[in-house]
Amino acid sequence: MKLSALRSRLSNKTALITGGNRGIGLAIAKALAAEGCNLIITSRDQLSLKKAAHQLGNNTVPIACDVRDATSVEKLFAAVKNRFQHLDILINNAGVAHANLKIDQLPVETWKEIIDTNLTGMFLVTRAALPLMKRGAAIVNNLSIAAKRVFPGSSAYNASKHGALGFTNTLREEVRNRGIRVIALMPGATDTDIWRTFWPQAPRKKMMSPATVAQAVVNGLTLPEDGCVEELVILPRTGTL
Repeated sequence: MKLSALRSRLSNKTALITGGNRGIGLAIAKALAAEGCNLIITSRDQLSLKKAAHQLGNNTVPIACDVRDATSVEKLFAAVKNRFQHLDILINNAGVAHANLKIDQLPVETWKEIIDTNLTGMFLVTRAALPLMKRGAAIVNNLSIAAKRVFPGSSAYNASKHGALGFTNTLREEVRNRGIRVIALMPGATDTDIWRTFWPQAPRKKMMSPATVAQAVVNGLTLPEDGCVEELVILPRTGTL
């Protein structure tokens, strides 16, 4: 199939990317913008959100949102409904990590922040998005390879991602009859700022670029509608770090 035919499937689609101001989220936003999508990007950081929107062009709407807060999420989707009436693609990408700490050293406040952002935030955003999504829509949940593997010193992060995989698999079965595809995105080591949190000395040269992950997401979204990439595991060519 010609590339132009693949692109036409996403042209004029409306996509929302949480955490779309940096890293993998921004890379996915750029890839979808190149495919002709109308974008909504969210973040708690309004300054970086505005900078990202400037990079992405005129078809991008930046809206500050705290995915941990139900009221903030409700306001986000009221704005989306008012402007676009529907949503074709949801990229649940917002996520945080924590410093490398063993379980008996991890503050409960840190545990709650990670779970609230990475797991509860995904639930709140998805729940608000579903009424705006019709047959042919797609949801991509960025989970990390930590959804299937564990890394000592990252208990809250591991737990949030394992929980998010369970949520994603449940969601897929619940919306299958509605014709909505659900993709569990599980990238391995990717060169983003999140490494500064738990492994500042990580070997960046061995990692994938965010653009590589974004290209895989576009490939999954442009699969013919009679199929679905349910799990999208992407690892660096060099393997796991």
